[in-house]
Amino acid sequence: MGNRYGLEIRAAAGSDAAGLAALLSETGEPVGAGDLAARLESLQRAGGTVLVAVEWGPPSGLIALTPTHTLDAPRPFGLITTLVVAAESRRRGIGRVLLKAAGRAARQAGCDRLLLRVGREQPTLRAFCTAAGFAGGSELHERPLLKRGSGEP
Repeated sequence: MGNRYGLEIRAAAGSDAAGLAALLSETGEPVGAGDLAARLESLQRAGGTVLVAVEWGPPSGLIALTPTHTLDAPRPFGLITTLVVAAESRRRGIGRVLLKAAGRAARQAGCDRLLLRVGREQPTLRAFCTAAGFAGGSELHERPLLKRGSGEP
């Protein structure tokens, strides 16, 4: 997808599973590398997008997005099911770069907005969402996707 200041954003691959499993363990959701590789493949096969941020070693961040169709809206929304940045890599713009890349993927899938579920036990993620232009109630945060050229939120 892109490389900026030594940070590469690209589609996750099965070979990333061990590093991503270690990253996800920071969230308190441990998963084995083999199981995670199968989940990555399944999500991508179903039309989802999984992007990874890599600097010089193991993955620094991860975002997973699934286009979701509903009966009450003419266009799908991009449901962000995972957004995590390694603790030592936070506050350096990696989350925003991942979010921007996921927004591009969502627009390509025909989505008109992004939704992200934030648990009550995630005050840091809640603050990030607010700073990144998401609005929301207690758990579900939403941000419209602007068309290319109109200014990325």
